[in-house]
Parts: sequence; C-alpha cells; structure tokens
Amino acid sequence: MNRVLLDKAIVEVSEFKTKGVNEYHLMVHVTDPTLAFQQQVDVLLAAYDEALAGLPGAVAVFKRYFLSDATNQMDLLLGMTTEGSSCALSIVQQAPLDGTKIALWAYLLTDVQTRVLSNGLFEALHGSYRHIWTGSNNNRAANSEYQMRLLLNDYSMNLMEQGCKLADNCIRTWIFVQNIDNNYAGVVKARNEVFVTQGLNSETHFIASTGIGGRMANPKTLVQFDAYAVAGIQREQIHYLYGRSHLNPTYEYGVSFERGTYVDYGDRRQVFISGTASINNHGEIMYPGDVRQQTLRVWENVETLLKEADCTYEEVEQMVVYLRDIADYAVVKALYDERFPDKPKVFVNAPVCRPGWLVEMECMGVKVLENKVFPVL
Repeated sequence: MNRVLLDKAIVEVSEFKTKGVNEYHLMVHVTDPTLAFQQQVDVLLAAYDEALAGLPGAVAVFKRYFLSDATNQMDLLLGMTTEGSSCALSIVQQAPLDGTKIALWAYLLTDVQTRVLSNGLFEALHGSYRHIWTGSNNNRAANSEYQMRLLLNDYSMNLMEQGCKLADNCIRTWIFVQNIDNNYAGVVKARNEVFVTQGLNSETHFIASTGIGGRMANPKTLVQFDAYAVAGIQREQIHYLYGRSHLNPTYEYGVSFERGTYVDYGDRRQVFISGTASINNHGEIMYPGDVRQQTLRVWENVETLLKEADCTYEEVEQMVVYLRDIADYAVVKALYDERFPDKPKVFVNAPVCRPGWLVEMECMGVKVLENKVFPVL
C-alpha cells in the first residue's frame, strides 16, 4: 500500500498490476475534523485528484462516500463533485469514526471504456467482459419489505436488458438499511422471496452481500441497494466460499447470501468477502459484549474464507469495518493498525444486522492466476 500524506488529508492506495487491466483501491480520509463540511469536501476532492494524477490511465468505476449527516450533506456534496456519467456512485450515512464528516472509497481500473447505460447502470468494458456497477438505488415504497422487493425486481429487469441474469451474473451486493434493528426483517423476507423466483436457493447458490445499517438523505428511504455484475462471464468462473469450520450456511438462520465469492479470470482471481461478524458454525454470536474478542473472531472467520480461495490477507486490497458503538473505535482501530498497518481501510458507524454483533468487516482481494481456459480481465 502507498500512503500519500497531503494537506489535511491521507490517501491510502492499493494496487494490483499485471499485463492487462490494473486495479486500484483508494481510501481518502480528511485529517482535520474541525473543518466545516464544505471545507472537508474540498480537501477530500483535492486529495483524490492529486492521487489520481499519479495513476496514469486509471478511471473510477465505483465510488462510495461515507457521510456523517446525509440529510444536510448529500445535496451539497453532489453540487460540489464533478462525477462523470461513467462512474457508479454510492452515498450513505455511515459516519467515519475518526471524527470527520466524510470519507471516500474509490475503485479504479485502467484500459477500460466506461459509459452509463440507458437504464442507469454503469459499464466498464474491457476485452470479453462488461463490468456493470450500480449505486444508491432506492425508492419510497411503504416499508422496508416493499422497498427491497422493488429494488431487486428492478435490478433483475435491468440486468435482463443487458443480457444478464441475477443468478448468473451478479457477483456482489450491498444493502443499507435505515434503523436496521426494526427494518432488516422486511429486507430479509423480500430478498428470500425474490431470490426463489430468480432461481437462487440453498441448492443452487446465493450472492455475496453486506446487509448493514445505513441512513439515506430522505427519511422515507429505508433501503439502499448497490450491486456489481459481470456480463460475458461463464458459470465455471464463479466459486462460492463457505468456511464451514467456522461459519454456518446463512439459510440456516433464515437469510440468503453467500459468505464470499471468488471469480477466476485468465490472469487473476478476484475475491469478494461479504460482511462478516463474530459467529460460529452453529450460527451463534461469539463473545457477546466483548468487541476485542469479536474482532479477533472476525479476522479468523475472514481468514478461513480467504483460505478457501487459496488466498491470505496478503492478497486483500481494501477493508471496510463497521462498528455499532462509536465508543469501540479506539480499541478496534488499534487492533487493525497493529495487524494491518498497510491495508487501505475505513472505520464507520453502522449497526450490524444482529444487535449482539458489535463489529463487522468486509473486504476485496486479488491474486495473480494463470488460467488459459478463461479470457483475461
């Protein structure tokens, strides 16, 4: 990882370079929490632009802004940014736990052609593959169940317009739920039922996902949906991670997502680890009330999933860490800084889907792979 120290900002950059497409993850942090929001945005955008100038040919295909107060900040942010029509954008209220008002995760690729599709999806084209991203999808249906149902049905239809299917092409989803302790049950019910109609079940597979607390600018928006799919991929390229020595299948406690997924290309393996908490292979919360021990168990669970993909933490390119209680930040950050000092990461305030889980982590990784069967990325 490269850590770029700029005026009142830090940019953490991981890079994966090969003979084909290069991949970058940028985590941009403001270092002066006393600045007003507009000033913090100015600092963050300037830091991002400066870092981008050092990555020739790289273009953003997905960005997520983490805000401390979306209701008062989202419109101002959108007015200040100059996002092109070729970058999928996600904005969610998950306050950065370093005391600032905004942070940014950006995923960039080189040598891709990008465009916005007619249905609002965003495409990055290279070789045999079309990488399709979408962010900040929402509606204002009556409750979380109806909102989730509409989001998944609309997304499935949008994929069909691109010659894709939810079951065959979607690799990763993120679901942000306002007041998750009350609204997550509706999300689960809708997802379970829609998945059945799309051929996703315990006998086939689900999709790697994070379902986490997050607020949107409009209080009537209870659910926000981000997703990533790949057109041109073959079924044999996608593999699912279970970690059965440490985790149980999610359907055993009534939800429907995969613990992780990896995708093989001719030149690399990409790994997507879902939001992972302190759980055992019976579906029980491990170390209730102890955030330190829960963090260690999270690491162990993620490590088990990575091992199934023939990876270690060495291949991890970015991390997002979610904490229910802001008072746990100092403890958890110290643990992460000691073990993972060179990984781009962000810590945000976001309750996990089960109240007893104090900490959750997701990550993405990539490793060199020589596979002459599949086209390169």
